[in-house]
Amino acid sequence: MVKQERAMRTREALVRAAASEFDRAGYEGTSLSRISKSVGVSIGAVTFHFSSKSELADAVQQAGRSVTRTAVEGVLAEPRSALRVVVDLTLILAQLMEREPSVRAAIRLSRERPDALPWSEVWLPTVRRLLDEAHETGQLRAAALPADVTTLVEYLTSGAEAYLRSRMGSDMAFESAVAQLKRLWHVAIAGVAVDTGAHAPGGPAAAITGEPVVLGPSAVVVGDGRQ
Repeated sequence: MVKQERAMRTREALVRAAASEFDRAGYEGTSLSRISKSVGVSIGAVTFHFSSKSELADAVQQAGRSVTRTAVEGVLAEPRSALRVVVDLTLILAQLMEREPSVRAAIRLSRERPDALPWSEVWLPTVRRLLDEAHETGQLRAAALPADVTTLVEYLTSGAEAYLRSRMGSDMAFESAVAQLKRLWHVAIAGVAVDTGAHAPGGPAAAITGEPVVLGPSAVVVGDGRQ
């Protein structure tokens, strides 16, 4: 029993250390020897639990998905409107990205290991279902199609992860991704254009409903930016 508990603690420590390494250095930049040194065990101890780096990466991704799944279930347990749940869900995902190395590692490994199950599959089907419900119950404007709002959610979460990855580990102070997402959702829900003249020729709506603007030769930047 004592040996089993010790083995379980070692396995969990290896997964935590691997999550930090995969998050920091990616799949190719991570080695089993570095993970073993981080935990303070031999390579033999690592391979006893995980026969390869690929198997350890699978365990890290599973850990990240498990944490995410638990968080999603927690959000769904609250009695709120479907659209509100979607907003809250994106905020929780951003919070997980800020706090959980296993989640950040799962996201990165999903990109770097094409055959792996995408992290977004843990929560994206739920978002699609909720937005369909929001549309059916009149919570979305007629022009806000569920598929388009789903794409918006994907862009927001991907942007939050990119923002955090560009700043975490540096000495610079940075704003919480959760705080940023709250403001962005406020803008998205409230809208950015006033009704008066928004759909008039040359108005703001023309930029997204009309033909793309064709830049003239003087707007093209070549080489070092000199024309």
